[in-house]
Amino acid sequence: MQLHVRHETVYRYDQPLKYSAQCLKLTPRRDAGQRTLAWRLSAPGRQKEQVDAHGNVSHLLTLEEPHSEIAIVVQGVVDTGEHGSPRLPDDGLLSPLAYLGITPLTTPDARIRDFATQHLGGGGNLRERLERLGEAIAQAIRYQPGVTDVTDGAISVFERGEGVCQDQTHAFVTCCRAMGIPARYVSGYYYTGDAGVVASHAWADAWLGSDGGWLSIDLTHRSLAGPRHCRLAVGRDYLDAAPVRGVRRGGGHEQLRVSVIVANSQAQQ
Repeated sequence: MQLHVRHETVYRYDQPLKYSAQCLKLTPRRDAGQRTLAWRLSAPGRQKEQVDAHGNVSHLLTLEEPHSEIAIVVQGVVDTGEHGSPRLPDDGLLSPLAYLGITPLTTPDARIRDFATQHLGGGGNLRERLERLGEAIAQAIRYQPGVTDVTDGAISVFERGEGVCQDQTHAFVTCCRAMGIPARYVSGYYYTGDAGVVASHAWADAWLGSDGGWLSIDLTHRSLAGPRHCRLAVGRDYLDAAPVRGVRRGGGHEQLRVSVIVANSQAQQ
């Protein structure tokens, strides 16, 4: 597929900001299975590009003059192949063991450890058990927008029993790590085929070993990742892979507007 993406993020403030800095992870990763054909980032202020320890392309955006609005727009075309592959080789930037560490958003409790043992234990090879866990997560945490926010960790999500793709991904990653399986959070875009449907998305990579590489699992859609998925960033949790994350000085009340459109050029022919 050739996915055409346009992602606009606009912050507005009722008082001028004195200073703001944003870390932008809005450029597709250079991963096997996807190829960026064209990509442009437009934003005010100074930009500094770098590649972080996870292999994500990031831009540090700083504005040091008074401002009441920040508009960030990325758009471009990414070729995700005809069939895609849910398995990725190790990119070698960090050891997979780095994705065993517990974070505040991926801290397990006794209930999560029991859940992980129930669905990752038993017979079958590791890939089959990971797919079994993914299905169980989708059943245990019903997709429901608006009931959680970025501060909710796996424990509160399991207790609530509902959340969004970010929450389901944190739950899956937490279960994997509780069983000694490296797993990481993935942020990106998903081609839904439907206009008006949210196209920003999150899913997970789980480590199959040096021979198997990373297995990408979409908890929300109960499937392995494929050509409908465009990968932006990976990390230990949402905070490592957030598309936009920053700090500001001043500004008063903030209003945020986000618009994401993902289209498939083959579908338009």
